[in-house]
Amino acid sequence: MTHISILYEDGEALVIDKPAGLPIETPRKCGPALEDHLDQLKLGFQRAPVPVHRLDTDTSGCLLLARNPKALKRFNKAFEEKLVAKTYLGIVAGPVEEEEGTIDLALSKISSEARGWRMIVAKKGKPSVTHWTKRKELEGGLTPVEFRPETGRTHQIRVHAEHAFGRSLLGDPVYGHKDARVSRTMLHASALVVPREGKPDITAEAPLPADFIALGAE
Repeated sequence: MTHISILYEDGEALVIDKPAGLPIETPRKCGPALEDHLDQLKLGFQRAPVPVHRLDTDTSGCLLLARNPKALKRFNKAFEEKLVAKTYLGIVAGPVEEEEGTIDLALSKISSEARGWRMIVAKKGKPSVTHWTKRKELEGGLTPVEFRPETGRTHQIRVHAEHAFGRSLLGDPVYGHKDARVSRTMLHASALVVPREGKPDITAEAPLPADFIALGAE
């Protein structure tokens, strides 16, 4: 069974390092999912923890779980009020000319029989803001970029990267294309900070996965 590393633990929260390729919910076609591990993540508690937010199946890294309903309600409110600081590392499949910037492009979901569902930039979509900083340049023209999303739309970083840089994240089969150098979309939730009233912040950092290190992204 897939090992789940715990990055933070207290009486109301867990932050786990979600492995790449593990969906949060069981897929329609069945197969492994984070749901299969929730009982083992009770860690002595009566209730199984519940994921507070979403990470794409391919995305690795920090995922917050609530250990009771009251905590879940408070954490959901913190996300809704944009109080949670999320940091991601992505590898852009090409050069990035600027050093930093902010992407402010509204997003909307569309679906077609031929291509399935995906997110697109649309004036009447939901407001979506992502701040970014270039980390360095790698051999082969790849560029690691730190992303700090202010909002939490589905596929936000993936769509924003493709539109802002003219290139998708490496390996993204929906907004770019698969790449023989990697086995997934190269996006990692590297850090998470959740403020709490009257308690210390929940802070967690997820180590860089082996596939990022192999490309020289450390």
